[in-house]
Formats: sequence, C-alpha cells, structure tokens
Amino acid sequence: MKKFIAVILFIALFCFPVLGAPLKDGVYTAEFRTDSSMFHVNDAYGGKGVLTVKDGKMTIHVTMPSKQILKLFCGKADAAKAPGAALIEHTVDSVTHPDGFVEKAHGFDIPVPYLDKDFDCALVGKKGKWYDHKVSVSNPVPTVKDGSYNADVTLSGGSGRTTVVSPAEITVQNGIIWATIVFSSPHYDYITIGETKYDRINTEGNSTFRIPVTLDKDIRISALTTAMSNPHMIDYTLRFDGGSLKSR
Repeated sequence: MKKFIAVILFIALFCFPVLGAPLKDGVYTAEFRTDSSMFHVNDAYGGKGVLTVKDGKMTIHVTMPSKQILKLFCGKADAAKAPGAALIEHTVDSVTHPDGFVEKAHGFDIPVPYLDKDFDCALVGKKGKWYDHKVSVSNPVPTVKDGSYNADVTLSGGSGRTTVVSPAEITVQNGIIWATIVFSSPHYDYITIGETKYDRINTEGNSTFRIPVTLDKDIRISALTTAMSNPHMIDYTLRFDGGSLKSR
C-alpha cells in the first residue's frame, strides 16, 4: 500500500502541471494575457482584470479596448456555435483613461478554471464569425478598497540623480490601483511599462504621469528623456510601499 501511495504522489507531482495554490475567497487584481494583439485588456487597465473568488470558484472581469467583441465562450469556437452553448454576454463598461478621456467599452465576466496556464476562450465580433484563442490569468494580488490614498514610493535606476515625489497620490478604481508619478525633472515625455505607453498628463512643470501599479512589487519602467542633445530611454524601477498606504 505504501508503494502504491508513493507512485500516486509521484504521478501527481511530476506528470501533471502545478496550477497554483487555491485562492481564498475575495477580490484580487490579476494579469490577463491572450495570444492576440486584437484581443486584449483595454490599455487603461495595464493588462489587468478584477478576479473574484467565491466558494472556491474564480471569475475575472476584463474590459476590452472597444465594443467590437460581442460575446465570449470558454472553450473552442466549434462548441460555441452548438445549440445551448453557455455564451458570455458583454457588459458596457465606462473607461477613464490617464488623460481624463472617458469612453464606453465591452467587458466580460470570464470563468477561470485555473491560474498560470492557458485555457481556451473563443470570441465572436460584429461579423458573426467565431475565433479560437488562448488566454491565461496570473499574479493575483488582493485589491484595495476603491478610494483615494497616499503611499511612499522609491525610484531606482538611471544615473541616480532623478527622484519622484513621495508619498505619491494613489487612486483605486474598480479594484485597479493607479498612481500619479511626479518626476524631479520636466524633461520626460512618456514612459512605457512593458508594451504599454503612458504620455505625461501635464504640459508645464515637472513631468507627471498616471499609471496602473501593484503595491510591494518592483515595477520596471522606461522613460523618454529630452534633457540631453538626443532623446533616449532610461530604465527605472518603481516600488510602492503597501504598508505606508493611507487614506486622503
């Protein structure tokens, strides 16, 4: 019997993927990734959605860039076209961009079977054709209650001479944490986080940006500076101290 149990444990550990420890019931922000540049989270949300865990079941709400996607289906496109298929209807979300522009876009509540591994998610747009895609959900972080806060922030990298104002203003909207970053220089035109670009939100004074962030985690950014003869990108790392978070 002991040998049999040992064999079963070996198979469980080494022959099947580890999909992450179960999450406690609650609300989290999490990264939502897809296999297509045409199917992704609205840029205003920095690649993240709001993950809700209830009775052990996970659902992530993600907002699309527009109203072009009409329905989703957890599975293959052929199964989505079958009679009685459980299609995911869209919501209409109000999206506020860093520059203050507000638009309407379609959102979806997607069941998440597991974390950190691709699963099938088909979509249909206005032309009525279903397309197969792979999506994944990862890096869940407990959310902070919607509201306005301050939090200490540090900036490292570059020459070491540039700093940012600390504490920084923090705003939490629909579970997504946004930070207003004020550099000690007026010569930064935009910053990038991954493939997403964020333009400065002011025209005078030190360069100011509004970006989605995660507390207590290194956030790598690149900033375009015009302080020298030729504009160039400089790599920095931001870190926001969750323990210093205070309402304002």
